[in-house]
Amino acid sequence: MRRAAFAVAAGAMAVSLAACGSAKESSGGASKSADSKKKGDAITVGLLLPENQTARYEKFDRPLIEKKVSELTNGKGKVVYANAKQDATQQNQQVDTMITNKVDVLIIDAVDAAAIKNSVQKAKDAGIPVVAYDRLAQGPIDAYTSFDNETVGKTQGEALLKALGSKAKSGKIVMMNGSSTDPNAAQFKKGAHDVLDGKVNVGKEYDTKEWKPENANSNMEGAISALGKKNIIGVYSANDGMAGGIITALKSAGIANVPVTGQDAELAGVQRIVSGAQYMSVYKPYAPEADAAAEMAVNLAQGKSLDSVAKDKVDSPTTKGVPSILVAVTSLTKDNIKDTVIKDGVYTVSDICTAQYKAACDKAGLK
Repeated sequence: MRRAAFAVAAGAMAVSLAACGSAKESSGGASKSADSKKKGDAITVGLLLPENQTARYEKFDRPLIEKKVSELTNGKGKVVYANAKQDATQQNQQVDTMITNKVDVLIIDAVDAAAIKNSVQKAKDAGIPVVAYDRLAQGPIDAYTSFDNETVGKTQGEALLKALGSKAKSGKIVMMNGSSTDPNAAQFKKGAHDVLDGKVNVGKEYDTKEWKPENANSNMEGAISALGKKNIIGVYSANDGMAGGIITALKSAGIANVPVTGQDAELAGVQRIVSGAQYMSVYKPYAPEADAAAEMAVNLAQGKSLDSVAKDKVDSPTTKGVPSILVAVTSLTKDNIKDTVIKDGVYTVSDICTAQYKAACDKAGLK
């Protein structure tokens, strides 16, 4: 996908792959309603994203999807957008509104994968196909795109082991997983445990409510109090936002030189990596994921098959054989910032190397 060190192929699938699903279980592509409409380019795509605390959604996902929909429809397609701000009930209401307004297709990144199930069914009943984006929503979804989530967790776990080296069992690590309502969080956790179990001692482990940095900060303060600051040798953090809260707690307790993982390659996370406060992040190239969602959504809205687009099949708890596109990820450390987020145009050197980080950037060769 790119020339970069530590590229991780999406080989170990994070979800159960199925060669095919039954006609009854699998959507198999465009819905009957979409087939009968045979829409042209003047389509309306409803885009529902889960929250706005994580930088990626407003900075990357939304504009990338809007741009790709426009490209695929010769500028005639439009995107109607709603953000649930981490409120599952509000997201269900947003789906209802979009159904009432008769959008042609929905792209849904669910706040709660189970809670969205009835809304997905309502859309299906109204003849509106649904693309599950980033998180595997339950209900009769027509398509799905995300990253290989177990591989994300494995990548984080492997990086933490590398950072700990021979000291891996000399103390305790803390595991700060994501929200229990997010199916991705469970897959990240599984992948990390597959790598870490038996090789480190987990002193404390948390499922962090709503992925909030302040909740991760509070959990970390509790872990420091319970384990003692001299006994903590590393922290598995499932994403960069939580890593920020964790690092604040570590600094407040006077704990330094403890490797902390992350995910999403947020600007603040990349800056912490440059400065040495955070060890790594998982760089997930949002453009391929966003482009995949847009392409599947446009095809579904226009009544076209997904066979040439979605090469994988994924089983959700409620739907078998969902046409899917899974995107590879990269372990981002100080050593490959140039070859990943800078090379791909996500950030410029000036974005990363503000006055506060200039000395660290110079040392890292970022000029």
